[in-house]
Amino acid sequence: MKIIDILSRNEMSLSFEVFPPKVETSFENVMAAAGKIAELKPSFMSVTYGAGGGTSKYTLKMSSEIEHRYDVPMLAHLTCISSDKATVRERITELKEAGIHNIMALRGDIPADRINEDRSHWDYNYAVELISEIKSIYPDCCIGAACYPEVHPESSNQREDIRRLKEKVDAGADFLTTQMVFDNNLFFNFMYKLREAGVTVPVLPGIMPITKANQVERAIKLSGSFMPERFRSIVDRFGSDDAAMTQAGIIYATDQIIDLYANGITNVHVYSMNKPEVAAGIKNSLSSILGKEF
Repeated sequence: MKIIDILSRNEMSLSFEVFPPKVETSFENVMAAAGKIAELKPSFMSVTYGAGGGTSKYTLKMSSEIEHRYDVPMLAHLTCISSDKATVRERITELKEAGIHNIMALRGDIPADRINEDRSHWDYNYAVELISEIKSIYPDCCIGAACYPEVHPESSNQREDIRRLKEKVDAGADFLTTQMVFDNNLFFNFMYKLREAGVTVPVLPGIMPITKANQVERAIKLSGSFMPERFRSIVDRFGSDDAAMTQAGIIYATDQIIDLYANGITNVHVYSMNKPEVAAGIKNSLSSILGKEF
C-alpha cells in the first residue's frame, strides 16, 4: 500500500520509525524489537538508512520482512550523498523488485572523512536529485521527503528552505515528514508558511519521545530542535530516575500528539528508537482516538 493513500484517509493515524542494526549479529534482536512494534498495527513503519549507506543492506531486508510478516506498509529510507548513480539506481531497483512501494528520499549526512571534499563532481548533492532519479526508475513509487520546521542547518533562512522544499514536491515528493519537533507551535507556524508558499502535500510532524536525559543534547545536535522550558523542567526533575523519565517522556510525547490531532493534524510519525515499550505506551494511550474520522 502507498503511504499517500493512507494519508489521504479521513482519519487520524500513527506511524513509527525503526532503525536497522549496524552489524549482522544484531539483526535478529533488532528485528524482534521492530516486530513488537509492528504487532501494534501502526498505519505504517519506516526503516532508516545508515549515513553513507552504512547500514543500507539491512534497510531492504527489514522493510521486506516486516511488510510480509506483519502486513504493515513499509517506507524504506534511501540516501544519495556521496553515492554514485549506479549504486543508487541499484538500490531503487532492489526496492522495486522487493515490492516496497514507498521510499523516503533523503540527501543524507556527508561522511566525516569526506566533509571537506570538493562535491562538484559528485553524482548527487541534494535530495531533489534523488527524487527525480526514483521517479525515472520507479514512477509508481510513493516518495516521502524530509523537512525542518526550524530551518535546515545548511540553509541561510527559512524562505530558502521552503523554496527548496517546494522543488522537492515539484520533482515528485508525495508527502513530507519533519525532523523531531518538541514545540507544536513551531510546527503550526511552519505549516502556515508552507501552505502560503503553495506546498500542499501532507506533512507529518515527527515526534521523538525522550526517555533518557542524555538524549536531549543529542537530539538538539542532530536536528537543532528547540527544547521548550516545560520539557527541560521535566528532564531536570526526572532525568536521574530511568523509570520516571521513561514515563514522563511517553506522556509528554502523547500530549504533543493529542494536541496535534486536536488542531487538525491527522497523521503523526513517531521516532520509536526501536523501543517497543515506548511505542506501545503511546499507541495504547491513543486507542480511543486513533481511527476517528475528522
